[in-house]
Order: sequence, then C-alpha cells, then structure tokens
Amino acid sequence: MAKNISHSFEGLGGLVFSTNSDVDLSPVEEEIETLSPESQRLKVKRDTSGRKGKVVTIIDGYQGKEEDIEELGRKVKKHCGVGGSVKDSQIIIQGDLTEKVRSYLISQGYTRTK
Repeated sequence: MAKNISHSFEGLGGLVFSTNSDVDLSPVEEEIETLSPESQRLKVKRDTSGRKGKVVTIIDGYQGKEEDIEELGRKVKKHCGVGGSVKDSQIIIQGDLTEKVRSYLISQGYTRTK
C-alpha cells in the first residue's frame, strides 16, 4: 500500500518561518476542559501485563486537566489505602480492587463507570 504524502504547507498551520522577531512560532497548547463527573465515561479494569505478574487496577477514559486526574488519583488511593500513580491519563492502583474503586467512583458521581 502506498502512503498518501502531501507536499503542501497547509498542514503546518500557515506561517512556517519569519524574520520578524515579534512573531511567536511556538506551538500553542490547547486548554483541555474537565468534564463533569456525570459526563465522564470511566473504565475500571484489572491488569497484570508488563508488571511481572503483579495485579493492578486501572482507571481509564478520564477527560480533563492533568491536575484534576491527579487529584482524583489521590482520592482513590486514599480511599483504598494503597499506592499507585497517574500516567498517560490513566490512574493505576496497586492490587485487585476493581469493585472497591468502582463503588467509590459511583459514590463520587461518576455514574457512567464500567
């Protein structure tokens, strides 16, 4: 299969180079808006892949700011009394706590949790 290669500068956002020192060519980061708990579609799943057989619970599908997902991760870890981390928009909780995490999220208003 041949790849479709475009040779135009349209995909680069228009301005590519300027000698004017007042022009800012740095990439603009979009401000991600955090959805309300009722609008979030979170998936709670058990995983062992790549962890030397250790079981973790993963909360996936959160849409919002990085600070908000880290705050939710802190609350879930504190509720469960275990460790964990937040990486790549996923909350990773140590241990097989899928039912405990799911019930906590539902009590916090995340009604669309699988």
